[in-house]
Amino acid sequence: MAAEEKMANLVEATSQKHFEESLAKAGKCLTVVHFHAAWAPQCGQMNEVMAELAKEHTGTKFVKLEAEAVPEVSEKYEISSVPTFLFFKAGEQVDRLDGAHAAELTKKVQRLAVSGSPAGAAEVPDLNERLKKLINAGPCMLFMKGSPQEPRCGFSRQIVGLLKEHNIQFSSFDILSDEEVRQGLKTFSNWPTYPQLYVNGELVGGLDIVKELAESGELENTCPKAVSLEQRLKSAINQSPVMLFMKGNKEAARCGFSRQILEILNGAGVDYDTFDILQDEEVRQGLKTYSNWPTYPQLYVKGELIGGLDIVKELKESGELVPVLKGES
Repeated sequence: MAAEEKMANLVEATSQKHFEESLAKAGKCLTVVHFHAAWAPQCGQMNEVMAELAKEHTGTKFVKLEAEAVPEVSEKYEISSVPTFLFFKAGEQVDRLDGAHAAELTKKVQRLAVSGSPAGAAEVPDLNERLKKLINAGPCMLFMKGSPQEPRCGFSRQIVGLLKEHNIQFSSFDILSDEEVRQGLKTFSNWPTYPQLYVNGELVGGLDIVKELAESGELENTCPKAVSLEQRLKSAINQSPVMLFMKGNKEAARCGFSRQILEILNGAGVDYDTFDILQDEEVRQGLKTYSNWPTYPQLYVKGELIGGLDIVKELKESGELVPVLKGES
């Protein structure tokens, strides 16, 4: 009976009403909502992590919600893949985590459950390390609202347009997906608004400065030149000995074919990396032509195209998959 009482803070919300009631009942206490799907094995693993966290953090409420079964809630919070975790306090969303990252989930729960108490201060150096890594994640880094494909504010849309117009290759980070980064970066860089553009780890500025650089002809000199699409594709294909181009990533497949091929590769026990074609329209379209292969997923070994799901299935059935993945045949 004691075990059941302990787990009273872990519930499954089966409707929008049930979900809203769970938030209301929690009041100012932290509520962690796991948007999951029965077909995704990584969601099952994260449910086990949640159960452990629920035992440890009895003052925090943990809610499981099947994303496809309660579409009104999933759409409202723009859940596009599973697992996704949202964090609420007093009915307001305060943070988000996409993907099956057990350590990150644990860290966020620990931090948010105690925020407001002095214990939270211990996280600051750790956040600064994260910010440094993000700023240096690419030669030209744009922190924006949304993605280059779907900017979520006018300023972000304008800056993406300017960078593309001047043929500047850049990586981006969606600050709406991470409240910790969104708030922390303002302090870290002493720059209160978004978007923010960094080159080689140094802050260039926001939209107005990028506009000025574009007008004076200095933008191309400030930012690294774009590499050709062919160079980008070659580099992506050779990023790892075994590369899978798919919809979604290892943690969260975004289509049935990608999900099936992940299961086969995971079963083969050979290391591989993935590239999410939904995040890069240029690669998504360009790779079809480059490889003369019109559909996804696409699997490459040592820079050579192996094929799609059907071919990988055939290789598995014939027992040839592991030797092919290891580049032995």
